[in-house]
Amino acid sequence: MKKKQKRGPILMVPFTEKKRLVLQHNEKGVSLRKLEAQSGVPASTIRYWATYASRYGMAAFTDKYTSERYSMGRPKKKTFEEMTELEKLRYENAYLKAENALLKKVRALVEEREARLRKIGSKPSKN
Repeated sequence: MKKKQKRGPILMVPFTEKKRLVLQHNEKGVSLRKLEAQSGVPASTIRYWATYASRYGMAAFTDKYTSERYSMGRPKKKTFEEMTELEKLRYENAYLKAENALLKKVRALVEEREARLRKIGSKPSKN
């Protein structure tokens, strides 16, 4: 029976370190195992970076890419005080549109209920 290999945490390696490891492997011919021992980054990950760099170039390994890729959740919402005047107006407009749509829906449901009650001969309640 094969043992299940433990997986470590996601590596957050800076661009400069990735570039150094890839260049040492590709240009200087340093083995993957030696680089793994020196840096602590798995050999398979370095191999993947080398392949990715040869395919897309080193510019694909920017810090911006890694920070966006691993950011979790939605961006933080601005408070009402932090918003510009235009953002405040747009927010208020969206709020009023939603409120208006809700009131229209309630009115339509009440009218539908009253029509149904008139059809069967009952009088609608005053509630």
